[in-house]
Amino acid sequence: MAEPADSVSLFFPVYKDERTVRAVAEKALRLLSSLGGLHEVVIVDDGSPDRSGEIADELSREHPEIRVVHHPKNLGYGAAVRSGIGASRYDIVCMTDGDDEYEVEDFRKLLKLKDRYDLIITFRYRKIYSSTRIFVSWVYNRLLRFLFRTPFRDVSTGLRLVRRVVLDDLQLESTSPFVGAELAIKAMLKGYRVGEVGIQTFPRTFGSGSSTSIPNIVATIADMWRMYRHVFSDAYDLPRGRGRA
Repeated sequence: MAEPADSVSLFFPVYKDERTVRAVAEKALRLLSSLGGLHEVVIVDDGSPDRSGEIADELSREHPEIRVVHHPKNLGYGAAVRSGIGASRYDIVCMTDGDDEYEVEDFRKLLKLKDRYDLIITFRYRKIYSSTRIFVSWVYNRLLRFLFRTPFRDVSTGLRLVRRVVLDDLQLESTSPFVGAELAIKAMLKGYRVGEVGIQTFPRTFGSGSSTSIPNIVATIADMWRMYRHVFSDAYDLPRGRGRA
């Protein structure tokens, strides 16, 4: 007898993504419909000044499986990811970005490993980015491996799959792009099984990414420092009945 299909939520934040929000949403629907189980697509409009939110609302009227969360103003990538996590209702939560640089079909690779790992992150073995962005990513990942004693190759990649039970056990606080690293590091420290899958990226058809903008770099450093102090404090996640006082 065949096992029942998993229930899957797939969400993505949008900010100045009016040219890609429909394409990403429709690819997500095709993927999830092919899996056969309960599913939903959640679009988080992070106060986008263009038509991203309006198009998302159009999609929700056209497809009952699509829901939209609107931020009244731009709160940051991490805040949008946290809103997507909070709005997702099903046992498996997939997350990607709204600019279509990641291929939604790659979730099939991650779904193959869902029974082996609790969180599956991805590493970009082919990056279609500028030399500056590749260098910043290399420095960032080296720094994270050093600071937090992690083995992850490319923790900032936006394509991830995680079990709802993991999300319910973690308290994410970042509002910057550091949220992806925060999720992976806290899951690892809690003893959850974290796996990695290689993917490719694809060129943007418009604009430029904002993850390596000066404001985002500053916000990411601030979130990283806050989490470093928290994780290596004398009070972090102590076993019951144990203290260092």
